[in-house]
Amino acid sequence: MSAGLFGLLDDVAALARLAAASIDDVGAAAAKATAKATGVVVDDTAVTPQYVHGIAAERELPIIKKIARGSMRNKLLFILPAAMLLSQFLPSALPILLIVGGTYLAYEGAEKIYERFAHHDGLSEDVATVEHTPAEEKEIIAGAVRTDFILSTEIMVIALDSVAQQSFASRLAIMVVVAIAITIGVYGVVAAIVKMDDVGLSLAQRRSSAVQLVGRSLVAAMPRLLAVLSTVGVVAMLWVGGHILLINVAELGWWEAPYEFVHHLEHEAHVALEHTGSILASLAGAAGWLVNTVFSAILGFVVGAIVVVAMHLLPRSRERASH
Repeated sequence: MSAGLFGLLDDVAALARLAAASIDDVGAAAAKATAKATGVVVDDTAVTPQYVHGIAAERELPIIKKIARGSMRNKLLFILPAAMLLSQFLPSALPILLIVGGTYLAYEGAEKIYERFAHHDGLSEDVATVEHTPAEEKEIIAGAVRTDFILSTEIMVIALDSVAQQSFASRLAIMVVVAIAITIGVYGVVAAIVKMDDVGLSLAQRRSSAVQLVGRSLVAAMPRLLAVLSTVGVVAMLWVGGHILLINVAELGWWEAPYEFVHHLEHEAHVALEHTGSILASLAGAAGWLVNTVFSAILGFVVGAIVVVAMHLLPRSRERASH
């Protein structure tokens, strides 16, 4: 009996090790999939604070919480099931979805640049705090969740594409982890950013002059941080959108020349530094990445600008011509 008991315990231990290994594999794959979508995650983090800019301080966190809940619902109830079904039964549709999403991101980035030059908008400008009615708050949250849906779709599809070779069950587990981790990470950072000025005001009222200085610095830094985040968000849209287009257009065989050109320059930059035999050799990988990023951003801007012209400028010129 003791031998049978020890055998059973060995089996349980083996199953536990297998389960632990599976969890580790899911965690590692989820981390890899999240890394692939880093650009869109940065963009999501940079865009969201705009929706609570000027909101009364006591309403900021409740609104962010509701947006985060909507984001989680987007990912788990709508995007994930649709993406999993497509990956299982129509995987050829995923690159097309990525191209559509990449074009949208490029358009969003180019449109923000156009708006800044045309209307001189900017987050760095002072915005008066406004008391919103429940209906107005609901509309703000709905707008943020709609924007999040587009960005979350890109995040989930990019992440799913990076684990396409896994089994259905593994893909599902990985994507659930990715959805939860990214939502918590993005909106945790957003909450920290929008409450930074409140923390600064609290510190500025303390007795210690050093603590007061830190508090005043945080309050002064808030507009600059929002301006930087806005710029980072625009750059991320162009870079990620262009990179998605560059890869997936070539993968579908529609137009391989741009990808081959950028890949060649990326390789040349990597090799040029790798063979210097100096400390610059350690920067070879970064140089290749930088080349790819710059050309992806340029491509994203060009594609986005074309869509902006089609969406905004051409209709206006036709309207003026009709008058």
